Amino acid sequence: RLTRRDALLLAAALPLAACRKPATQGSPQPIKIEQPEQRAGGLVELIQLDPTVQLDIRYATPNNFTGRQLYDRPCAFLVRPAAEGLVRAHRAAQSEGFGLTVFDAYRPWRITKALWDATPPGPKRNYVANPKKGSKHNRGCAVDLSLHRLDTGALVEMPSGYDEFTERAHRNFMAASPEAIANRARLERWME
Repeated sequence: RLTRRDALLLAAALPLAACRKPATQGSPQPIKIEQPEQRAGGLVELIQLDPTVQLDIRYATPNNFTGRQLYDRPCAFLVRPAAEGLVRAHRAAQSEGFGLTVFDAYRPWRITKALWDATPPGPKRNYVANPKKGSKHNRGCAVDLSLHRLDTGALVEMPSGYDEFTERAHRNFMAASPEAIANRARLERWME
């Protein structure tokens, strides 16, 4: 079943001329993130639309499954329709005492390649985009996010953690705590 959110993301999908080529050897250096007005493809920086969106851009730190910093600074870009939809979801969450925390959004192709290369062959590769196909992240149409409580700023419990490559990351995973299931349902409701 195609949700309104999926339809919005599909409608917003467009190729980006600014995708970088992958590094040919060694570990990738942190990618330089240009200012939004310099970015091709109509991407906008989320905090330009709403500075209260909390950013925890894990690939700008070693706090991710690769253990390496892949971006030179923590920022999040999306195509405008997706960014505006995310801001609407954030404001709906705020009305109930929550906010959105963004871990990643637009992802240059060479970072997708680095993530693929850092994932050992096997079942974990099902959770990482194959760079031969690219991903919605490469087009600024996908976002990795969670919820935080407005009163404490703390992330809420979810069925899985960020970069958790297990069945717990599936949207239909039901063996989590009732609180985690409720938080996931809240996030899905606000994102529709």
